[in-house]
Amino acid sequence: MVNIRNLDPSASPLDYYGSELRRLREDAGLTQGQLGDIIFCAGSLVGQIETARKVPTRAFSERADAALVTGGVFSRLVGLVLRSQLPTWFQAYAEMEAKAAYISTFQAQVVYGLLQTEAYARDLLGVDHPDQVDELVAARLERQRILQREHPPALWVVLAEAVLHQEVGGREVMRDQLAHLLTFLDNSWVQVQVLPFAVGRHTGMIGSFNLLRSEDDPDLFYEEGYSQGHMTANPAVIRERSVGYARLQATALSLEDSARLIGHVMEERYGDQPKPDGRGVA
Repeated sequence: MVNIRNLDPSASPLDYYGSELRRLREDAGLTQGQLGDIIFCAGSLVGQIETARKVPTRAFSERADAALVTGGVFSRLVGLVLRSQLPTWFQAYAEMEAKAAYISTFQAQVVYGLLQTEAYARDLLGVDHPDQVDELVAARLERQRILQREHPPALWVVLAEAVLHQEVGGREVMRDQLAHLLTFLDNSWVQVQVLPFAVGRHTGMIGSFNLLRSEDDPDLFYEEGYSQGHMTANPAVIRERSVGYARLQATALSLEDSARLIGHVMEERYGDQPKPDGRGVA
C-alpha cells in the first residue's frame, strides 16, 4: 500500500529529502515500486524514505539521482540528512571536523570514528542506540568521506594500546579493524601511533580528546563526556592540550613500531586459534 503521509519540507533535512524524492518521482511518472525496481530496492523502502521514516544512504541517493536525472540533487542533500542524524550536541563538532585542515586525536578506549570499519562502528553504536544503529552508522561513514577528498585533512591519531585489546564486535570484527588501521601506513595524510602500556602514567590519562585546526577558524579543543561533548576555542586550553598532545606523540611508538604492534596484536589476539587437536579455526 502506497504511503501518502504529508510532510512539511521545512521540518528537517530528512523531511525535505523525502518531499523532494516524492515530487521528482511523481514528475517522472513513476510509482514507488517502479522506482524501486530501477534502483534495485523495494518500493516500500522508497515509501519509507519519502515519508521520513527511513534515512537514505549515499548509495540510494546516487542511484535515485541517476534514475530521476536530477543532476545530483540527492547526492548533495544526503550529507546534510546524515549529519542531522548525529546527536544534536555532536553536530557542531562534526561541522568543524569537516572544515579542519589538521586533526589531532588521542583515543584512550576506542578507534577514532574516522578510522572505524562499518562493522566496528555498528557494534559500538548499537550498545546505547540499538534502534538507531543504521542511521548512526550511515552518519559515521559519511563523516569519513573527508579522508577521501582531493585535499583531505592531515590526521594524526595516537591510540592507547588498550584500544587494540578492547574487543568490539567479536574477534573477526577486531581483526578486520586492526587490519584497516594498517592500511594507513603508507598514507601520507593519516598517521597512526600507539601509546604502549609500558609508558605507564601519561598526560592522556585524563581521557580522549581532539584538536582541530583550520585555515579560517580558531583552533578547537574537543572532549567527550558521558552524556555529551565539550568544545572550546579558549587559547589557554588549546595551548595546554597542544603541549600535552606533543608529549603523547613523543612518548608513543614510532609509526613503524606502532604498525608492528598492531599487526602483532591482530594475529596473536584475533587471528586463527588452534583447536585442542592442534588444528586452526577461523
